[in-house]
Amino acid sequence: MEEIQENIQFQLTNELIEKVEIFVEDENDKDLKALLSEYHYADIAEILDELDSEDAVYVIKLLDSDTTSDILTELDEDNREKILQNLSAKEIAEEVEELDTDDAADIIAELPEERQEAVISQIEDEEHKAEIQELLAYADNTAGSLMAKELVKVYETWTVAGCLRRIRGQAKEVTRVHSIYVVNKEEKLIGRLSLKDLIVAKSDQKIADIAKDNVDFVHVNDDDEDVAKVMAKYDLEAIPVVDDKQTLLGRITIDDIVDVLKDEAEKDYQLAAGITQDVEADDSIIELTRARLPWLFLGLIGGVGAFIIMEGFQESFSKYAVLFFFTPLIAAMAGNVGVQSSAIIVQGLANDDVKGSINSRLIKEMLLAALNGTILALFLFLFVWITKGDFYTALAISVSLIAVIIVAGLIGTFVPLFLDKRGIDPAIATGPFITTSNDIFGILIYFWIAKLILGI
Repeated sequence: MEEIQENIQFQLTNELIEKVEIFVEDENDKDLKALLSEYHYADIAEILDELDSEDAVYVIKLLDSDTTSDILTELDEDNREKILQNLSAKEIAEEVEELDTDDAADIIAELPEERQEAVISQIEDEEHKAEIQELLAYADNTAGSLMAKELVKVYETWTVAGCLRRIRGQAKEVTRVHSIYVVNKEEKLIGRLSLKDLIVAKSDQKIADIAKDNVDFVHVNDDDEDVAKVMAKYDLEAIPVVDDKQTLLGRITIDDIVDVLKDEAEKDYQLAAGITQDVEADDSIIELTRARLPWLFLGLIGGVGAFIIMEGFQESFSKYAVLFFFTPLIAAMAGNVGVQSSAIIVQGLANDDVKGSINSRLIKEMLLAALNGTILALFLFLFVWITKGDFYTALAISVSLIAVIIVAGLIGTFVPLFLDKRGIDPAIATGPFITTSNDIFGILIYFWIAKLILGI
């Protein structure tokens, strides 16, 4: 049923896009406006992503800024860049003035530096302009670059009645009120309130008497991934941001954190796949080559290393040629086990679930690998013994498999932990890096143990 619904939605989307293209071509503004008015801005953004940039710009200029400002935030980044290139500084300024400061700053940050200055100079609301400039000053991937200045703030000395009067004006600027933040006369964050707290309180009570002082917050220079972990840990929809003096600067909402998690997941997935920089399928061949080639080159080096190892054992194993036929199996098992081990550790590090020392992790992984290796080796031993009729050859291959799996598990566990300790993204340990290293070590261990058992 779900598949049928998806197909229907796909057909409707294509039909809608065709209608939009026809209306644009005919410059039928009235019908185009009426058609798009029935859709959410996120749906319109999806439609514009399918249009060529010229038609998309036509639609953006046709609709009012209240709608198009939200559409711009939902567009594919590359398509948004093309559209913004075709808008004047004043037109862009009109769009960002309708947005919350965090979204406005994000869009302006994508522009070249000269265009940024031109757009900011065209923003008429001086307070909005100053807040956007403040956000643009913070380093990328920090809490400061994520936060919005829009929030509801009250002073501890206010009464409940006075507070209710004053927050009405503030709330108009806030899309959704998650919490009310309490500050003292120095603007330092000292607590929080919910709307329920205000409603049930007596009108003459002081805010200081009903505020909760156990408020979670993040520092303006905290890494965005750390912010995401805090919000996930405490199940928060929003979190305030403070500076070194505990001054309340802004707040980060869950929609921004979802974007962070999505970006990090994409980056980690690409690293795990052996892609060294953020790319998309529509990027140029040169950009895609730059992203893929380094790890492919590493794989080539690993293959050459495996060849050299196998060539070194060629004469020793001339009478046990069957060993060479099991080389792909040993290499594949080493790579698979290494990726499994590293993937679990990387996931644990991302979720902050990895506790204890590295030694304890290595011991646990060694025992796990030994158990799995023994079970697999018993099956392989019986297979080789039955099909080849040689007990010692079967023993050599099986013992080698156990050793290879243990070593691969240890490498897969140690490498991401080591990288994380050094401040390097451990996700690279789940891709070609770990596979290639385990292939080489696996083949070396395999031939060395086989040579020892067979007495070659």
